[in-house]
Amino acid sequence: MSPPVPSDLGYVPPDGGWGWAVVFGASISVGFAYTFPKAFTIYFKEIQAVYSISYSQIAWITSIMCATTYGGGPISSILVNRYGSRPVVMFGGLLCGIGMVSAAFCTSILQLYICVGFITGLGLALNLQPSVIMIGKYFLKRRPIANGLAMAGSPVMLCTLAPLNQFLFDNFGWRGSFLILGAILLNCCVAGALFRPIGAATAPVKAQVTEEGKDALKEEVTKVAMEMSSTTNIPTEVKMEEEEEKDCCEKINQYLDFSLFKHRGFLIYLIGNVLMFLGFFAPIVFLAPYAKHIGIDEYSAAFLLSILAIVDMFARPATGIIANSKWVRPRIQYFFSFSIAFNGTCHLLCPLASGYTGLVVYSVFFGLAFGMVCAMLFETLMDLVGAARFTSAVGLVTIAECCTILLGPPIGGILIDTFGDYKYMFIKCGAVMVLAGTFLFIMNYYNYRLLDKEKKRKAKEEDPKSVRTENEGRNNWNKETTPDGPELEPLKEEQEEVKKEVNGTNEV
Repeated sequence: MSPPVPSDLGYVPPDGGWGWAVVFGASISVGFAYTFPKAFTIYFKEIQAVYSISYSQIAWITSIMCATTYGGGPISSILVNRYGSRPVVMFGGLLCGIGMVSAAFCTSILQLYICVGFITGLGLALNLQPSVIMIGKYFLKRRPIANGLAMAGSPVMLCTLAPLNQFLFDNFGWRGSFLILGAILLNCCVAGALFRPIGAATAPVKAQVTEEGKDALKEEVTKVAMEMSSTTNIPTEVKMEEEEEKDCCEKINQYLDFSLFKHRGFLIYLIGNVLMFLGFFAPIVFLAPYAKHIGIDEYSAAFLLSILAIVDMFARPATGIIANSKWVRPRIQYFFSFSIAFNGTCHLLCPLASGYTGLVVYSVFFGLAFGMVCAMLFETLMDLVGAARFTSAVGLVTIAECCTILLGPPIGGILIDTFGDYKYMFIKCGAVMVLAGTFLFIMNYYNYRLLDKEKKRKAKEEDPKSVRTENEGRNNWNKETTPDGPELEPLKEEQEEVKKEVNGTNEV
């Protein structure tokens, strides 16, 4: 196990108990949030034929869904800070069900963008962030393991949803399948019911009391200001406006901590992840269509996603155990960087797989690399900013990532439409991810070196022994520089004569 990590939550997380029920609920919510955009690609061919649209147009459905899921991060963070994780997740599950049921009655691709992309995507956003936040509140020492187990819900869902979607499509068509999927997504409400609040229950009460006190003080100040003369009224109004501006900034910072943009490690993580997501989801979106494109039947193509999911299922908990070890956890950022570069290498080698056997091998390694990245995606952010600031951090990160998530699959679709071949899409995604992994590795090494220097500097400033030695050194230097020999004898004689004269005058 890793050495004990200090908590910044104001209480000691239980690291177990009801926390394992929270992990189970989080695995369901996270599983739907990550899996649903991937499993939805089974219906691409049929929808593309019904509406006579291109690869890039059909890819916008999953892009909008993923971008809304990540772009809704700040909304999710604000709602969690205001109402807690349990009601937010339950409301998100309700939105998911409404979105998919509405999609069953759509008559155009634009309506699918709204129902599947925006409504269902927002519901998934209200499931993803609160689930990860609750794990940080219940776990500290075992947090990497808990995150790995919760993230393992995604491959479990993918392993079941991919063949289930194919079965539903064959028997009920895509419209009937959407109705059934809407009912299945309502299970997120059940998962949210497991998120029992934890922590200091008096915190919100104290906040309300302080806010009421501030309001009372404001009212008193305004009354006094009205009674005063007009000359003194002008500066008091200016002060009141300044206080109101400060209060607005304080209220905003209560929900989203924008001071994180001054955090060096947070900025490195943000830049690297924004670049990584440009090639993160596109290979999964186009894996099944690529298999069908080279002549593989539909069930075998869907089984590739199941293979990926099975490997991913075991990779995530295993990665959590490795990341929680005393050798890896102090330098978990390096492990995360390696996982991203390994993921990109798999995509670069994918065009070499010409047959079904090659795609099976690619799916195995892709599932391993994908599981490694997802298991540490939020753990590395908690490691950088701490659990107390994680709620704001995850909201700010996801809103920045949604741009590249939105553009990734459509760019891949444009490459496929332009060249008529899938290999350029895989090469683009692989190159981007290798670049992101290299950037994170180099910048984290630089960040660790700066942190070590800052720690040493603080230790020198806070150590009283070093201050004493410096003072003693200065005193010794003063003694050495002041000569005490025959050169000072004339000065001493003059001082004695002056003293005698003074004493003489006093006697008189």
